[in-house]
Amino acid sequence: MVNAIIILLSFQLIGEIIIRTFSLPVPGPVVGMLLLFVAMLWRDALVARVEETAQYILQNLTLLYVPAAVGVVVHLHLLQTEGLAIIITLVVSTLITISVTSLSMKVLLKAFQAFRKAEGR
Repeated sequence: MVNAIIILLSFQLIGEIIIRTFSLPVPGPVVGMLLLFVAMLWRDALVARVEETAQYILQNLTLLYVPAAVGVVVHLHLLQTEGLAIIITLVVSTLITISVTSLSMKVLLKAFQAFRKAEGR
């Protein structure tokens, strides 16, 4: 389990280093996750090494929301004054995310189907 956590945190660190080195406007953990994904595609053994720990982390993911909930309580006065702007931002960004995900999935499915036809499956 410790080795898997080290692997996961190493990819996050590599992502942070890349982001800071090239001043990219993307969070480091996102780049690290993409690198981890590519590494898992490249080496199947990596999947087996981190799978159990990743499942454990996902099963206990709700514990990570506790600090956010405490932050909301601490800054309740901001929610009272800026609540409408926050709600509008959340709704609009959610709709944009759903739209982009849907369009991306549509494009990827077409590309995958074309690839399968080209292979003769």
